[in-house]
Amino acid sequence: MANKKYRVKSSEIKGQKLPYPAKQSDMDLQPQTDLSQYKAAGKLTDRVAIITGADSGIGRAVAIGFAKEGADVAIVYNVNDSDAETTKKMVEETGRKCLVIKADVRQKAACFDAIKQTVDTYGKLNILVNNAAYQHVEENLEDITEENLRRTFDTNIIAYFFMAQGALPHLKDGDAIINTGSIVGISGLPILLDYTASKGAIHSFTKSLALQLGKRNIRVNCVIPGPVWTPNIPGTMPMDEVANFGHEVALERPGQPEELAPAYILLASDDGSFMTGSLVQVTGGRL
Repeated sequence: MANKKYRVKSSEIKGQKLPYPAKQSDMDLQPQTDLSQYKAAGKLTDRVAIITGADSGIGRAVAIGFAKEGADVAIVYNVNDSDAETTKKMVEETGRKCLVIKADVRQKAACFDAIKQTVDTYGKLNILVNNAAYQHVEENLEDITEENLRRTFDTNIIAYFFMAQGALPHLKDGDAIINTGSIVGISGLPILLDYTASKGAIHSFTKSLALQLGKRNIRVNCVIPGPVWTPNIPGTMPMDEVANFGHEVALERPGQPEELAPAYILLASDDGSFMTGSLVQVTGGRL
């Protein structure tokens, strides 16, 4: 493949610190989110998806991937208007529609309203992707404030419950819920105690909800990323973690958001029709 896209090695990543919430547009080294070499096959033709945390990073790549496969999408985000507008533009360049919803998914009413806006606009809903996340680094357990602890769990797992509750009345036979977990929810990470705990909760939530909804043929799965180059990295991680990010995995580099998108497409499409309760690791060899 002479035109294979180059993937940046960990050794090429320099330290950059951005204020939280970081904008993808402000990153010195831009994440690869456009799926420019992805070969679509109409796997999601005329389906409708709602994706939280979709202004940038993995959420943006998933929105573009779904659109390339024929879906109309609604993207939910909280702060970065310019990144969300960029995602909208990139989705619409595929020929599909993109509804932009600014909402705080920590609030149940906001989650239900986002679902309502999506169904009112498109007339249906087939796919929910829970992807919004918050993390805050602390070296010591005793330094984790109640505010950050609650914000982490409200964003990372309670919002997933709210979005699923809002979406479920609209989902039908063959539809799908896809959650975003993390490899650190399995392996642990000392500087992200609350974040890793919330991600572990997502993994168990996925399995239990899959068992509950299996009789209705609504599939529930979880993508488990390894280290992926997104705005969250320079926006939340210490400088020594940002530089050389992803060096510990077998491929000696971080994943790019567009490398995660095919896993979500598989789980959303009929190709994944016998997959439910699955925790799909896309980690570059972080075991």
